[in-house]
Amino acid sequence: MDADSCIHLLHPYSNNMKILILLFTTFTFGFQAKQVASSNPHSYESIFSFGDSLSDTGNFVVSGSLAFPVIGKLPYGVTFFKHATGRCSDGRLVIDFIAEAYGLPYLQPYLKLTKGQSIQHGVNFAVAGATALDAEFFQQRGMGKILWTNNSLNIQIGWFKKLKPSICATRQDCDSYFRRSLFIVGEIGGNDYNYAASAGGNVTQLMANVPLVVEEITKATSALIAEGAVELMVPGNLPVGCSAVYLTIFRSQKKEDYDRNGCLKAFNAFARYHNKQLNLALGKLKQNNPGVNIIYADYFGAAKRFFHAPRHYGFTSATLRACCGGGGPFNFNNSARCGHIGSKACSNPSTYVNWDGFHLTEAAYKHVAKGLVEGPFSYPPLRNSPFKIA
Repeated sequence: MDADSCIHLLHPYSNNMKILILLFTTFTFGFQAKQVASSNPHSYESIFSFGDSLSDTGNFVVSGSLAFPVIGKLPYGVTFFKHATGRCSDGRLVIDFIAEAYGLPYLQPYLKLTKGQSIQHGVNFAVAGATALDAEFFQQRGMGKILWTNNSLNIQIGWFKKLKPSICATRQDCDSYFRRSLFIVGEIGGNDYNYAASAGGNVTQLMANVPLVVEEITKATSALIAEGAVELMVPGNLPVGCSAVYLTIFRSQKKEDYDRNGCLKAFNAFARYHNKQLNLALGKLKQNNPGVNIIYADYFGAAKRFFHAPRHYGFTSATLRACCGGGGPFNFNNSARCGHIGSKACSNPSTYVNWDGFHLTEAAYKHVAKGLVEGPFSYPPLRNSPFKIA
């Protein structure tokens, strides 16, 4: 449940939001996806990523859904890239650190690909604000006006299918290529719950949507398997009860609503419920595809450590406060969100877990990635990486 408000100009708790309809037609150009012999058969030579703002490396910014999204300017990207890249953080994301660990270049956003560009090492299809369920689901329930993008997981899978002929020409070529590829399906699904919550849904009502969301994630995973994927990682949700935006919007006067780390119990319990149901569904998918390696990525466990022992990971600033924001107990202010007038970014993002109220800092994403690549938060483990995440 990452609550993709990196879009910022729209917010799920305002009443005057407009539906974003993205009409973007792409063509298969003949991108360069030259087949090469595997130099390390035990590692990954390409990555294909799907999801939302936890993984988007620039698709939303170039999609045209908003003319001037704030993630397209500083302070987004200030820490590592020194300029905005369309990532919803101060720097690199989990997907970037995974690419580094396997000696691969950062994944290019699908919507920025140009004719002749090499896609040998993979492509990123993730879009900030994306949902697991199609936009029609929300429109039928009167929630169409609060959607930030209609580029759902199903549409992203469609993009991959359209691009596939440029990746490999024959079944034999595809089998050889995908044996050395990692497919990352998510994180996705968090926004499905966020939209419902913004429309007034309580935790019990959100739980009713879990089977639908999980089904879409498993359907997408199955679709990629049918296209030839043999190793897929499917992440669960983060501990959203510890996020600055949820702590602000659902602030309670009841002490018993919080755990010993100051996080909202109900929302963390909900994230655990989603993750449990996703795990069960992936277990069935494994049984039906014995030759495929399906990996569950425990984002919740990897991130929850920061709130149990923040200083152990270098987080010396207030753990539950956002680095970039416009004030308030958790430095999240709906009228002055990160990147807008009235907001300010801290000078030391690496000491913070939370970046803008919704998304994590580069430092936090690094530790999540380490937990996935080096263990123990990937089940079963990912392949050994040639490089350590430093």
